[in-house]
Amino acid sequence: MRALKIVAKLDMRIEEVPVPTPSNNQVRVRIAYVGICGTDLHYYFEGANGAFVIKEPLTPGHELSGVVDLDPSGKYPKGTPVTFHPATLGKPEEAIQDRPNIWPGGRYFGSAATFPHTQGGAADFMIVESSMIRVLPSSLPLKTAALAEPLAVGLHAIVISGGVEDKTVLISGAGPIGLLLAEAAKIKGAREVTISDVLPGPLERATALGGISTVRIGAQALLENHFDIVFECSGVIQALSSALVAVRRGGIVVQVGTLASGDLPVAINPIIAKEIELRGTFRFSDEVDEAIVLLDQNSAIAKVITHEFSLERAVEALEVAKDSQISGKVLIAVNAGE
Repeated sequence: MRALKIVAKLDMRIEEVPVPTPSNNQVRVRIAYVGICGTDLHYYFEGANGAFVIKEPLTPGHELSGVVDLDPSGKYPKGTPVTFHPATLGKPEEAIQDRPNIWPGGRYFGSAATFPHTQGGAADFMIVESSMIRVLPSSLPLKTAALAEPLAVGLHAIVISGGVEDKTVLISGAGPIGLLLAEAAKIKGAREVTISDVLPGPLERATALGGISTVRIGAQALLENHFDIVFECSGVIQALSSALVAVRRGGIVVQVGTLASGDLPVAINPIIAKEIELRGTFRFSDEVDEAIVLLDQNSAIAKVITHEFSLERAVEALEVAKDSQISGKVLIAVNAGE
């Protein structure tokens, strides 16, 4: 079978590897679609994602959909459409027993955070633990289902915020996560949803979704002291400083985008003067289940997908995904339609 491998910085290739055989409590899935995320871009273009350096060939991909190919237990018939919860949980700690996404020692598909690395799903077949399987409604296209993981990230950020119903919401950064979070905020009853970005392309995609106000940073000014909740999705440190200005007194800022490592200059005084709560959010807990339902019930969310490439064109796919002016969510079609 084919498997995409990132060997080192700017070195990615398709390799022929044996078809894996599932053991007890495992399922073999034929992968249909793989979504490209920022983590994949870092591994390919930089050879590392922050402190996590590629030390062995890594198959990327944790935004996945496919069909069951073989389940030795017989629980999932061949051809069952599925997506996954891509995390293997770590060890619970007393203070965070109800927050498994931040238990230490966890693993995640397509990650070099551990060694041996945790391989992802950019391959013809993938072995997953049976507990990771999430069966899809027959009405949900496999292409759209590849959005379940990133939508779950946005849904978890909303949980961390305390909820958006009847709130004024600003989303900083109109990349795929920002757009999906905006759609989730609309569905969950936000009174007003605004999204900001420095580029016109992402804002045009936000406008196409409907019901979202846009602000182009550098050409328009953000309202100060206006928003109940700000979700900072860009991972740009200057945007965090701007979020602290835009949020109202006593408001909440949720840091969704991963910031650069090391010491970072942030204009932090508004946290004190306005008694702002700054909260972090990391991946998700069980929100992937809700994400599947929302994708099935709201077909317009699929507009976030802008490009689709074959596995053989994976390098081109990453190049396009890196350019946020021209692309939203980019998918690799591994075995689409098969």
